[in-house]
Amino acid sequence: MAQISLFVGGIRPLPESGRPTGIYKQPASAPLELGINGFTTDQQADLRVHGGPEKAVHLYPAAHYARLAARFPEIADQLVPGSLGENLSTADLDESGVRVGDIWRLGSARLQVCQPRSPCWKIDERFACDGMAQFIAEQRLTGWYWRVLTPGTVAPGEPLLLEEAAAAMTLAEAMLLWQSHRPPLAELDRLAATPGIANHWRQKIVQRADWLRRNPDRPAPAPTGFHVKPQQP
Repeated sequence: MAQISLFVGGIRPLPESGRPTGIYKQPASAPLELGINGFTTDQQADLRVHGGPEKAVHLYPAAHYARLAARFPEIADQLVPGSLGENLSTADLDESGVRVGDIWRLGSARLQVCQPRSPCWKIDERFACDGMAQFIAEQRLTGWYWRVLTPGTVAPGEPLLLEEAAAAMTLAEAMLLWQSHRPPLAELDRLAATPGIANHWRQKIVQRADWLRRNPDRPAPAPTGFHVKPQQP
Protein backbone atom coordinates (compact mmCIF):
# COMPACT_ATOMS: atom_id res chain seq x y z
CA MET A 1 0.00 0.00 0.00
CA ALA A 2 1.16 3.53 -0.75
CA GLN A 3 -0.32 6.83 0.35
CA ILE A 4 -0.55 9.29 -2.52
CA SER A 5 -1.04 12.97 -3.20
CA LEU A 6 -3.04 13.85 -6.30
CA PHE A 7 -2.28 16.65 -8.79
CA VAL A 8 -3.89 17.96 -11.99
CA GLY A 9 -3.52 21.10 -14.07
CA GLY A 10 -4.28 22.98 -17.23
CA ILE A 11 -2.08 24.35 -20.00
CA ARG A 12 0.10 27.40 -19.37
CA PRO A 13 2.94 29.11 -21.25
CA LEU A 14 6.53 28.50 -20.23
CA PRO A 15 8.27 31.59 -18.83
CA GLU A 16 10.98 32.02 -21.49
CA SER A 17 9.76 30.59 -24.80
CA GLY A 18 6.05 30.96 -24.16
CA ARG A 19 5.47 27.45 -25.47
CA PRO A 20 2.47 25.70 -23.92
CA THR A 21 2.95 23.08 -21.22
CA GLY A 22 0.91 21.00 -18.81
CA ILE A 23 3.76 20.71 -16.29
CA TYR A 24 2.17 23.12 -13.81
CA LYS A 25 -0.05 21.06 -11.48
CA GLN A 26 -2.09 21.88 -8.38
CA PRO A 27 -3.23 19.58 -5.57
CA ALA A 28 -6.68 18.13 -6.13
CA SER A 29 -9.22 18.94 -3.43
CA ALA A 30 -12.15 16.79 -4.61
CA PRO A 31 -12.70 13.37 -6.23
CA LEU A 32 -11.65 13.13 -9.89
CA GLU A 33 -12.80 10.95 -12.75
CA LEU A 34 -10.03 8.87 -14.30
CA GLY A 35 -10.46 7.61 -17.88
CA ILE A 36 -8.18 5.75 -20.26
CA ASN A 37 -6.44 9.00 -21.27
CA GLY A 38 -5.98 10.26 -17.73
CA PHE A 39 -7.82 12.47 -15.29
CA THR A 40 -10.62 14.34 -17.01
CA THR A 41 -9.55 17.71 -15.56
CA ASP A 42 -5.87 17.26 -16.44
CA GLN A 43 -4.34 18.54 -19.67
CA GLN A 44 -1.20 17.95 -21.76
CA ALA A 45 0.05 20.45 -24.31
CA ASP A 46 2.06 18.29 -26.74
CA LEU A 47 0.18 15.07 -27.35
CA ARG A 48 2.99 13.74 -29.56
CA VAL A 49 5.07 12.98 -26.46
CA HIS A 50 2.70 13.42 -23.50
CA GLY A 51 -0.62 11.88 -22.57
CA GLY A 52 -2.58 9.14 -24.28
CA PRO A 53 -3.52 5.66 -23.07
CA GLU A 54 0.06 4.53 -22.36
CA LYS A 55 0.99 7.79 -20.60
CA ALA A 56 -2.33 8.33 -18.89
CA VAL A 57 -1.09 8.91 -15.32
CA HIS A 58 2.38 9.89 -14.14
CA LEU A 59 3.71 9.02 -10.69
CA TYR A 60 6.87 10.66 -9.37
CA PRO A 61 8.49 9.32 -6.18
CA ALA A 62 8.62 12.08 -3.59
CA ALA A 63 12.02 10.92 -2.30
CA HIS A 64 13.66 11.94 -5.58
CA TYR A 65 13.17 15.61 -4.78
CA ALA A 66 15.93 15.46 -2.14
CA ARG A 67 18.37 14.15 -4.77
CA LEU A 68 17.35 16.91 -7.17
CA ALA A 69 17.68 19.58 -4.47
CA ALA A 70 21.18 18.38 -3.60
CA ARG A 71 22.23 18.59 -7.26
CA PHE A 72 20.42 21.88 -7.99
CA PRO A 73 20.50 23.78 -4.66
CA GLU A 74 19.67 27.09 -6.33
CA ILE A 75 16.10 25.88 -6.90
CA ALA A 76 15.75 23.60 -3.87
CA ASP A 77 12.80 25.57 -2.49
CA GLN A 78 10.84 24.96 -5.72
CA LEU A 79 11.38 21.21 -5.75
CA VAL A 80 8.23 19.98 -4.05
CA PRO A 81 5.75 17.21 -4.92
CA GLY A 82 3.74 18.14 -7.98
CA SER A 83 6.33 20.51 -9.42
CA LEU A 84 7.59 18.09 -12.10
CA GLY A 85 4.15 17.68 -13.58
CA GLU A 86 3.24 14.40 -11.92
CA ASN A 87 -0.34 13.36 -11.22
CA LEU A 88 0.55 11.12 -8.28
CA SER A 89 3.23 11.56 -5.64
CA THR A 90 4.16 9.13 -2.90
CA ALA A 91 6.96 8.69 -0.37
CA ASP A 92 6.23 4.95 -0.21
CA LEU A 93 7.37 3.79 -3.67
CA ASP A 94 10.17 4.27 -6.15
CA GLU A 95 11.31 2.51 -9.33
CA SER A 96 12.83 -0.36 -7.34
CA GLY A 97 9.47 -1.14 -5.75
CA VAL A 98 7.33 -1.65 -8.86
CA ARG A 99 7.57 -4.07 -11.78
CA VAL A 100 6.71 -3.54 -15.42
CA GLY A 101 3.16 -4.86 -15.76
CA ASP A 102 2.18 -4.54 -12.09
CA ILE A 103 -1.52 -3.80 -11.60
CA TRP A 104 -2.57 -1.47 -8.80
CA ARG A 105 -5.93 -0.19 -7.59
CA LEU A 106 -6.53 3.48 -6.84
CA GLY A 107 -10.04 4.39 -5.76
CA SER A 108 -12.33 2.48 -8.11
CA ALA A 109 -9.75 2.57 -10.95
CA ARG A 110 -7.17 -0.07 -11.88
CA LEU A 111 -3.75 1.02 -13.18
CA GLN A 112 -0.85 -0.84 -14.80
CA VAL A 113 2.81 0.17 -14.73
CA CYS A 114 3.85 0.33 -18.40
CA GLN A 115 6.94 2.53 -18.91
CA PRO A 116 9.30 5.08 -17.34
CA ARG A 117 8.93 8.76 -18.02
CA SER A 118 11.29 10.32 -20.55
CA PRO A 119 12.09 13.74 -19.07
CA CYS A 120 11.44 16.73 -21.29
CA TRP A 121 13.40 19.93 -21.95
CA LYS A 122 10.42 21.80 -20.55
CA ILE A 123 11.61 20.80 -17.06
CA ASP A 124 14.76 22.88 -17.62
CA GLU A 125 12.78 25.90 -18.76
CA ARG A 126 10.13 25.56 -16.07
CA PHE A 127 12.85 25.85 -13.38
CA ALA A 128 15.29 28.01 -15.43
CA CYS A 129 17.87 25.31 -14.73
CA ASP A 130 19.84 23.82 -17.62
CA GLY A 131 20.74 20.16 -17.40
CA MET A 132 17.99 19.08 -15.05
CA ALA A 133 16.14 16.84 -17.52
CA GLN A 134 19.41 15.17 -18.50
CA PHE A 135 20.32 14.57 -14.84
CA ILE A 136 16.90 13.04 -14.15
CA ALA A 137 17.32 10.70 -17.12
CA GLU A 138 20.93 9.72 -16.41
CA GLN A 139 20.27 9.06 -12.71
CA ARG A 140 17.03 7.20 -13.50
CA LEU A 141 14.95 9.50 -11.28
CA THR A 142 12.12 9.47 -13.77
CA GLY A 143 9.04 8.02 -12.13
CA TRP A 144 6.71 6.09 -14.39
CA TYR A 145 3.54 6.08 -16.43
CA TRP A 146 0.43 4.01 -15.81
CA ARG A 147 -2.05 2.61 -18.28
CA VAL A 148 -5.66 2.79 -17.04
CA LEU A 149 -7.15 -0.70 -17.24
CA THR A 150 -10.41 0.18 -15.50
CA PRO A 151 -11.65 3.78 -15.40
CA GLY A 152 -13.01 5.02 -12.10
CA THR A 153 -13.13 7.75 -9.49
CA VAL A 154 -10.13 8.74 -7.38
CA ALA A 155 -10.31 10.91 -4.26
CA PRO A 156 -7.36 12.76 -2.69
CA GLY A 157 -5.76 10.69 0.05
CA GLU A 158 -6.92 7.31 -1.21
CA PRO A 159 -4.28 4.55 -0.97
CA LEU A 160 -2.62 2.88 -3.92
CA LEU A 161 -2.99 -0.88 -3.48
CA LEU A 162 -1.08 -3.63 -5.29
CA GLU A 163 -3.64 -5.94 -6.90
CA GLU A 164 -1.51 -8.17 -9.13
CA ALA A 165 2.28 -8.37 -9.03
CA ALA A 166 3.95 -9.03 -12.38
CA ALA A 167 6.64 -11.69 -12.85
CA ALA A 168 8.95 -9.18 -14.48
CA MET A 169 11.91 -6.87 -13.92
CA THR A 170 11.51 -3.99 -11.56
CA LEU A 171 11.35 -0.67 -13.34
CA ALA A 172 14.76 0.18 -11.86
CA GLU A 173 16.25 -3.02 -13.33
CA ALA A 174 14.62 -2.37 -16.69
CA MET A 175 15.94 1.20 -16.87
CA LEU A 176 19.47 0.14 -15.91
CA LEU A 177 19.36 -2.54 -18.60
CA TRP A 178 18.12 -0.01 -21.16
CA GLN A 179 20.96 2.40 -20.31
CA SER A 180 23.70 -0.26 -20.50
CA HIS A 181 26.23 0.15 -23.32
CA ARG A 182 25.76 -3.38 -24.64
CA PRO A 183 23.05 -5.06 -22.59
CA PRO A 184 22.64 -8.85 -22.87
CA LEU A 185 20.39 -9.47 -25.85
CA ALA A 186 18.44 -12.18 -24.03
CA GLU A 187 17.58 -9.66 -21.31
CA LEU A 188 16.49 -7.06 -23.86
CA ASP A 189 14.29 -9.70 -25.50
CA ARG A 190 12.85 -10.60 -22.12
CA LEU A 191 12.06 -6.97 -21.36
CA ALA A 192 10.44 -6.42 -24.75
CA ALA A 193 8.24 -9.49 -24.20
CA THR A 194 6.98 -8.33 -20.79
CA PRO A 195 3.18 -8.42 -20.62
CA GLY A 196 1.84 -4.91 -20.10
CA ILE A 197 4.88 -3.00 -21.36
CA ALA A 198 4.01 0.12 -23.37
CA ASN A 199 4.03 -0.60 -27.09
CA HIS A 200 6.23 2.39 -28.00
CA TRP A 201 8.88 1.37 -25.46
CA ARG A 202 8.69 -2.25 -26.66
CA GLN A 203 9.34 -1.11 -30.23
CA LYS A 204 12.38 0.90 -29.16
CA ILE A 205 13.77 -2.10 -27.24
CA VAL A 206 13.22 -4.44 -30.20
CA GLN A 207 14.86 -1.98 -32.60
CA ARG A 208 17.87 -1.62 -30.32
CA ALA A 209 18.23 -5.39 -29.89
CA ASP A 210 18.04 -5.86 -33.66
CA TRP A 211 20.74 -3.23 -34.22
CA LEU A 212 23.03 -4.84 -31.63
CA ARG A 213 22.59 -8.24 -33.29
CA ARG A 214 23.45 -6.84 -36.72
CA ASN A 215 26.43 -4.83 -35.45
CA PRO A 216 28.25 -6.93 -32.85
CA ASP A 217 31.59 -5.14 -33.34
CA ARG A 218 30.49 -1.53 -33.76
CA PRO A 219 30.31 0.97 -30.87
CA ALA A 220 26.73 1.01 -29.68
CA PRO A 221 24.97 4.39 -29.67
CA ALA A 222 23.57 5.45 -26.32
CA PRO A 223 19.78 5.25 -26.08
CA THR A 224 17.94 8.56 -25.94
CA GLY A 225 17.02 9.32 -22.35
CA PHE A 226 15.17 12.63 -22.56
CA HIS A 227 13.39 14.92 -25.00
CA VAL A 228 15.64 17.74 -26.22
CA LYS A 229 14.28 21.15 -27.10
CA PRO A 230 13.09 21.33 -30.72
CA GLN A 231 14.30 24.16 -32.91
CA GLN A 232 10.78 25.13 -33.96
CA PRO A 233 7.62 25.29 -31.82
